[in-house]
Amino acid sequence: MPEAPSADDPRFDQLAAWAAATLGSARLAIAPASADASFRRYFRITPPAAWRGHATLIAMDAPPPMEDCRPYVDIARLLADAGVHAPEVLATDLGRGFLLLSDLGTRTYLEELTAATAPRLYSDAIDALVRWQAATRAGALPPYDEALLARELALFPDWYVNRHLARTLSPAQAQTLAHAFRLILDNNLAQPQVFVHRDYHSRNLMVSDPNPGVLDFQDAVSGPITYDLVSLLRDAYVAWDEERQIDWAVRYWERARAAGLPVHADFGDFWRDFEWMGVQRQLKVLGIFARLHHRDGKAAYLADMPRVMAYLRAACERYRALGPLLELVDELEGRSPIVVHTF
Repeated sequence: MPEAPSADDPRFDQLAAWAAATLGSARLAIAPASADASFRRYFRITPPAAWRGHATLIAMDAPPPMEDCRPYVDIARLLADAGVHAPEVLATDLGRGFLLLSDLGTRTYLEELTAATAPRLYSDAIDALVRWQAATRAGALPPYDEALLARELALFPDWYVNRHLARTLSPAQAQTLAHAFRLILDNNLAQPQVFVHRDYHSRNLMVSDPNPGVLDFQDAVSGPITYDLVSLLRDAYVAWDEERQIDWAVRYWERARAAGLPVHADFGDFWRDFEWMGVQRQLKVLGIFARLHHRDGKAAYLADMPRVMAYLRAACERYRALGPLLELVDELEGRSPIVVHTF
């Protein structure tokens, strides 16, 4: 649950005063709207009367220099132009890091997903993803280049191995990890490049009309075409059996081909790229969750680590080239070696 602001919170006081002046009302009900893994905070505002047709609004506090609101504003426009339902930016104070946004509601995919609702919700999310990718244009977003992908991979040894497991890699282990990283990066960089949300999962998708509402997109880039689908189907917060994952991936692949997106003509090749992209993301997420716990005191993310590790191990078991990475993970976690099935 998001925490209420403390009694001594100058930024909250400044945000509330700015919102009141912007809305032309000194009487506003303001409450925490959501928790975030960054420095950003979100508050739900209920003005005494609907403002421009909005019964409630969201105020974002993104304190400079830790956060920059400008990418959020630009990407919100790109999403809207692509026909994707994202918050409308209604007012800005970029210097102080304040935004006033339309409210997409309180019903996250994570809270609403069940065996009965999942087919419709994932179908809508896949449609929105295809629209977002089809809107790709060169130079509109920063590249998800080798330097950025490699920095993300480095979170695994830095935070998961060294800090969370309290292990130091031997020279041989470091070499094994570096070789695995090189193989992963080569695959990722060879994939077709499209707009990438970068955190397209159940906590950032809202059940709304039109569905879904898309949040937390300020870090969007142009990068590998499988990345957002991996985020969606191998979600750190909810897991589905592989049969469902493949079914939804096929549905995405068919719609992407119909939209003219540059996916592989053979689904098996596409699925291999999906799994290798997933390995990059899962290594990154394990590092991030460890950092959130050890540096930022956000222990709740520890409960999601086993799910992410299960995705990582399952993918590594299937590919001969990733076998040494799996063996290294086994060594670091004190597991008994297993037979690696490859194809």
